[in-house]
Amino acid sequence: MNASKSVLLVIGSGLKLYREYLIRSASARARAAGLELVLINNLRPTWQHEYFDDIRVVNVFDHDKLRAAAREVARTRTIAGVVCYDEPLVMPAAELAAEFGVPGLSIPGVHGCRDKRSTRSRLTAAGVLQPAFEMTDSLDQARSAARRIGYPVVVKPRALGASMGVVLAADEAALDDAYRVAHEASLIGDEEFRGGAIVEEYADGPEISVDAAVHKGEYLPMFLARKRTGQYPYFEETGHVVDADDPLLRDQELLTTLAHAHRVLEIEDGITHTEVRLTERGPLIIEINGRLGGDLIPFVGKIATGIDPGLVLVDAATGNRPDVAATRSGVAGIRFGYPAHDCVVHEVRVPAEAPGLVTASRMVDPGTTLRLPPGGYIARHSFVVVEADDPATCDARLDAALARVEIDAEEIEPPPPGTRLEMPAGLLDADA
Repeated sequence: MNASKSVLLVIGSGLKLYREYLIRSASARARAAGLELVLINNLRPTWQHEYFDDIRVVNVFDHDKLRAAAREVARTRTIAGVVCYDEPLVMPAAELAAEFGVPGLSIPGVHGCRDKRSTRSRLTAAGVLQPAFEMTDSLDQARSAARRIGYPVVVKPRALGASMGVVLAADEAALDDAYRVAHEASLIGDEEFRGGAIVEEYADGPEISVDAAVHKGEYLPMFLARKRTGQYPYFEETGHVVDADDPLLRDQELLTTLAHAHRVLEIEDGITHTEVRLTERGPLIIEINGRLGGDLIPFVGKIATGIDPGLVLVDAATGNRPDVAATRSGVAGIRFGYPAHDCVVHEVRVPAEAPGLVTASRMVDPGTTLRLPPGGYIARHSFVVVEADDPATCDARLDAALARVEIDAEEIEPPPPGTRLEMPAGLLDADA
């Protein structure tokens, strides 16, 4: 690389299936701005070579090694920005942004996103509508908290993503299992957040998510997704629909709440993904994540609105105010295929054609074991993405496209309670 070049540092590329569209746009934007891209990645690169000027391979989940690799780059290059959209890595990425003096969410901001107890405490203290809650360290404490709050309650790990370990306990009889599931799920996360569970009031109402840019504290919403969940009493996210003309994008109460919450958490520059319940008392923030949304929501949002999140990523990371004006007025959605039972997958076939179909893909390789909650999470075998002119047609097209997915699988027994959680082991593109 040319020593005179400034670089955009990317922490983790993610899976090709989920993130290549972001990297493609980000690479084009960075190079147009005269920046080179340097990737620090956990596994050896393959498809990433097309987009990056330099790739360093280290164990990014060992934060000392990650910091050492980033500092090595900074010794000979000027760091112009730091990009990260991988939940376990947003905190070290924020620390590196602060160290290099480039825009970032801020360390207090990322801490408020990663630690759900901190989120709840800070938002409650600032008068932002929040559920009653308590961080509990034992089953007895969880029982007491649930009685004080009143059933039903939600029991969740302190810091995980994708609704892993989040359980609805309708009554005291269900609480013991819910606490066990949440506690055990927490053990796969960052060490500082392991053990115990948050017990909180159930917020009834439709759930949405909002992906937004933040520029010098200014909240700039990009797209809003209506969420579908399943696997009751768990909260597996089974699909999302984005409407570029969703009336909630003009709802001043919602937008004011979102902007206020970001100020309270001291989020300064970057991208966030906020999950909200629309309750009778008003919009209630479930959590704010210091990264783009998962589940290909940004991809679906791009199809519906024309807003390119890869471009926004680069602009936000380098201190430029992102353009988040929609250039399309469409509707798009994604739906995930789940097995009916725990199983070993032999083959998955997805449709090549269907009304409004944008893309479809299997998500696992033959031989993958899929386990439904509470024995496992994100037990998806496929997804379909469609577009339409209105939300009702989009939902109907998602149903029709998913119905064309075919899976050959062998049903297996669920694991005994207390068995260590399983994540799908045969994800496509395991080289990431």
